Amino acid sequence: MSRAPRLAGQRCWVVGASSGIGAALASELLARGAHVAISARREDRLEAVSQGHMVVSPCDVTDPEGTARAADTVRERLGAVDLVVWSAGTWQQFDALEWDRQAFARHIEVNLLGLNNLLAVVLPPMVADRAGHLVGIASVAGYRGLAGAEAYGATKAAQLNLLESLRVSLSGKGIRVTTVAPGFVRTEMTEANTFPMPFLIDPDQAAHAIADGLERGDHEIVFPLPMALLMKAASVLPVRAWDAIAGRLARSGTS
Repeated sequence: MSRAPRLAGQRCWVVGASSGIGAALASELLARGAHVAISARREDRLEAVSQGHMVVSPCDVTDPEGTARAADTVRERLGAVDLVVWSAGTWQQFDALEWDRQAFARHIEVNLLGLNNLLAVVLPPMVADRAGHLVGIASVAGYRGLAGAEAYGATKAAQLNLLESLRVSLSGKGIRVTTVAPGFVRTEMTEANTFPMPFLIDPDQAAHAIADGLERGDHEIVFPLPMALLMKAASVLPVRAWDAIAGRLARSGTS
């Protein structure tokens, strides 16, 4: 696999860029000299992020045809896309004692099937060109199970596995795959959280960490560092030990 290029001059499409990490990353890529296209459902928010300097191509990732049309618009305006960032997603705290089938399904629909819709339109051209870079923003919540994250965590664990599998499958084909696993970031999705969020950072800090990792050629970008170390350590704990720790965390969060 070739060395990671500098971001300057790269044609980048950020999907899920109307707010939060996606919006901040789009601005960071532009500041580093990339040509940027952005997509999400809310066109007015995309225009505010763009400030007239990015290609705006609205879409709902749960709509396969709409996602394909957005991809066509981006290619028409930018040309062949060098780097695609998946930053779309939904989060809702979950109560396993009162199972909400629709809430669980919504996480699957957006976080997994939405990603599937994007991959279906961006991977074939990359494979044909033997070039491209896919960046998927998952979460450290996918490393171990936590009470209240049954729906979100399940989709993030699936994303981590999917991106790792793609990295292996596409190795040697000229296509890079980078997994991004943030800790807690101050966004619209997290502002309603009532539980402690250790090592909370701002979206601009997240965007800087991602862009730095992309320019280093990292296969996996996990941040902030304290959360990365904590969750990496948790990922290798025996099940019984993790169950005890997670149980205490759940009880402290409801006390």
